[in-house]
Amino acid sequence: MNIYMNTTTSVDTRKMVLLALLTGIVIILQVLATVIPVYPFRLTLVLIPIVIGAALVSPLAGGWLGFVFGVVVLISSPDVQPFMALNPLATILVVSIKGALAGLAAGYAYKLLAKLNKTFAVISAAAISPIVNTGIFVAGLYLFFMPLVMEYGVFFDHSDAASIIFLGLVGINFPLELGVNLVLSPAIVRLIQFGADKRNISG
Repeated sequence: MNIYMNTTTSVDTRKMVLLALLTGIVIILQVLATVIPVYPFRLTLVLIPIVIGAALVSPLAGGWLGFVFGVVVLISSPDVQPFMALNPLATILVVSIKGALAGLAAGYAYKLLAKLNKTFAVISAAAISPIVNTGIFVAGLYLFFMPLVMEYGVFFDHSDAASIIFLGLVGINFPLELGVNLVLSPAIVRLIQFGADKRNISG
């Protein structure tokens, strides 16, 4: 009984340490993305630790990491300022919810599919996270920020809202987020799992 309790406590402690580490990585990556933009988009790597936490710790951990991502965006990103000026409450809700739900969706996708195949589960989680993140962002644009979208349309010489969103905004960031997640997240998760397996064997 004591051995079981000690093992459980050790696993829980490792998960808490990993979650704390990933929280720090989320903050650092998002701040770097704000400070060092790669034009014409902002290089987004922050979904990677979110997917890792969702897969290796729990879906709720993924939700937490996504929420932290949203909070850092609200605090540090200059891209948020026009949205805050138009509708502060909607901006806070959309930015917070899209990150949190992206993490939750990745975690539950992994949890469901890991019973069949862990590699497929990680790849699916890595794909679902940016889909949910971008999908909620697009829905928020349509619901709350159409005047701002049309202002961007004048800047890009477009008059149709759908083309502005999907070609001008989503068409740049989403493929990048999806591609980076699909390439890097599975590899990083497998490396961490390999290290955990080695510790369990040696212990």
